[in-house]
Amino acid sequence: MSTKVLLADDHKIVREGLRVLLEGEEDLEVVAEAENGRDAVRLARELGPDVVVMDIAMPDLNGVEATRQIQRRCPACRVIALSAHSDQRFVSETLEAGAAGYLLKGCTLEELVRGIRTVADGYTYLSPRVANAVVEGHVRAPAAEAKPTGSVLTAREREVLQLLTEGHGTKQIACRLHVSTKTIDTHRQHIMDKLDIHNVAELTKYALRHGLTPLEY
Repeated sequence: MSTKVLLADDHKIVREGLRVLLEGEEDLEVVAEAENGRDAVRLARELGPDVVVMDIAMPDLNGVEATRQIQRRCPACRVIALSAHSDQRFVSETLEAGAAGYLLKGCTLEELVRGIRTVADGYTYLSPRVANAVVEGHVRAPAAEAKPTGSVLTAREREVLQLLTEGHGTKQIACRLHVSTKTIDTHRQHIMDKLDIHNVAELTKYALRHGLTPLEY
């Protein structure tokens, strides 16, 4: 039986290239592509893939939050991150969100396929460079810093923060998240109070530092 794979990346050429490469493997089947995290969550719920190959830096809903939502709504789906970031902070956030694997975008096709098969079998897969960063981070980091940096905010607050820093207005965010504008205003105030940041420029810097929004979108 083939392993069903969902590809999530905001660059069409990357998705198309991955599809061509993965479909050359007899035991892998690419069932769909998503251009952002929100589409990835929707398609995971609709199609129930075995593995989601998830880019971390995507607009609208980043890969970390998408991973968190997929694990909550489709626990049988295994997520493997494919990221340009090897920083221990990004890796920890992604694994804390429920990802079963983490690969760097510079990896070979052989390693990607091995990673997909490994997580599909129920195991965890980290590329060697990422594994070293994780180990060093845990050894060197003081206990007080062990908790992921974005965890001061709730999942919904992180989602609202990303949309705010990407330039969406209150009405747009409320419509996208299917809540009232008053609810979004409340989330915005809670975010600012928790972070002690009271302007969008500084919120954007925070979001970029903690991988909550991509550098380009």
